[in-house]
Amino acid sequence: MYYPAMLVNGTHYRTVWLEGQVVKMINQPLIPHDFKIHLCMNHKETAVAISTMIIRGAGAIGAAAGYGLAQAALEAPEDDFSAYVKDAFETIKNTRPTAQNLFYALERVNKAILRSSSPETARQNGVNEAEAIADEDAASCKRIGELGEALIKDGFRILTHCNAGWLAFVDWGSAISPVYSAKRSGKKVFVWVDETRPRCQGARLTAWELLEEGVDNAVIADNASGYYMHKGEVDMVIVGSDRIAANGDVANKIGTYEKAVLAKENNIPFYVAAPTSTIDWNCPTGESIPIEERGEEEVLGIFGRDENNEVRRVFITPRGTKARNPAFDVTPAGYITGIITEKGIIKPGELRKAKENVK
Repeated sequence: MYYPAMLVNGTHYRTVWLEGQVVKMINQPLIPHDFKIHLCMNHKETAVAISTMIIRGAGAIGAAAGYGLAQAALEAPEDDFSAYVKDAFETIKNTRPTAQNLFYALERVNKAILRSSSPETARQNGVNEAEAIADEDAASCKRIGELGEALIKDGFRILTHCNAGWLAFVDWGSAISPVYSAKRSGKKVFVWVDETRPRCQGARLTAWELLEEGVDNAVIADNASGYYMHKGEVDMVIVGSDRIAANGDVANKIGTYEKAVLAKENNIPFYVAAPTSTIDWNCPTGESIPIEERGEEEVLGIFGRDENNEVRRVFITPRGTKARNPAFDVTPAGYITGIITEKGIIKPGELRKAKENVK
């Protein structure tokens, strides 16, 4: 039986779901200061929500992309059905370039639509496939938690980077799923939460999730992780992934590579947790993974709640300052102890050998 993970004030939510023709999702930029559900009334609004990171995280944007294409099939006029869906496919495909789950979900829903005998069956098949992708994502992440928990000893102190928990997938998450499983099985566990500049997904999202779940944690500046590793206060590192190349190289939130190098230097196990839908078998190495570069305003400013309880954005750099903002980096396979998938824990160097078992 599937048991849900995401609890907000004791109530279970999924990160994204479809009701009728409306895609509903947790509005992530508002967290932790507010909790609201964002409504996407059509596939174009769903695409905007993905590109503007109202929804983010590999599995979550994959599910949203699948729902968005199903939305397009529901909207499409009968006399222009195929062209409408094809255009929607391209619109959603071009929202974000790095996360493999987005392309995986789009292709699956598109194939379900194309193999249909009529617009009516195409609509139903599109919705069914999108729902299946979301359900599989949640179930895979739960299984990742069960398998990953075996690596966590009672009293472990775990470092994570960015947010690869509930909010990054449909439910449970990847990197944080083993933590939830360990906590629910009675183990004592502590999490070091990298703040993850510039969007602060660790400080805003992971810390919020862990607080809701009752997991002991502390937010640290991104450049403090090496200090705690060197002091012997980190027992293992678990991060997520947005795309895994066939050779085991991993793309994840910018700063992940630094953590992997530091972990290797300090003899700390470094694990990547991701469902097999994140593996891009057509991508030979990390050098082939497209890296999204986002706007400089994310680096130049920051937003939060002020002393008057108002949420606002402020600049933290001199006027006229320029910035660069790569959203991801690539960690070579040699720095990774293992990849925790729903099919098992695989050594990066053995990923190609395990291909038939994990596809």
